[in-house]
Amino acid sequence: MPDQLSMKFAALADPTRRAILARLTLGETSVTELAQPFDMSLPAISKHLKVLEHAGLIARGREAQWRPCRIEPMALREVDHWLETYRRFWEHNLDRLESYLAAAASPDKPKRRPRRRKTP
Repeated sequence: MPDQLSMKFAALADPTRRAILARLTLGETSVTELAQPFDMSLPAISKHLKVLEHAGLIARGREAQWRPCRIEPMALREVDHWLETYRRFWEHNLDRLESYLAAAASPDKPKRRPRRRKTP
């Protein structure tokens, strides 16, 4: 059985499911309303919703005939936490690259020639 983070990433891999989540950031809505912008059947939308629900990204309620869907924002915290490690890594490396390029472009300093590797 895949871990929760893997299920979240698998759910987020589909553009339709990402669009559904984007719509749900505006507030709770019905399956019928969620299906309107897509060229697919209600059963197909329901399958996408089941994947999102199984991953813990959305919750579905039941109010008489209406089955409202809402986003579970705390579920995205695990994804954000995982991404933060890589965000810091890339920011650090891009900062280092920026410093290197600034130093290399500085007219004050003599330019170093790259060392050639000796081949045996």
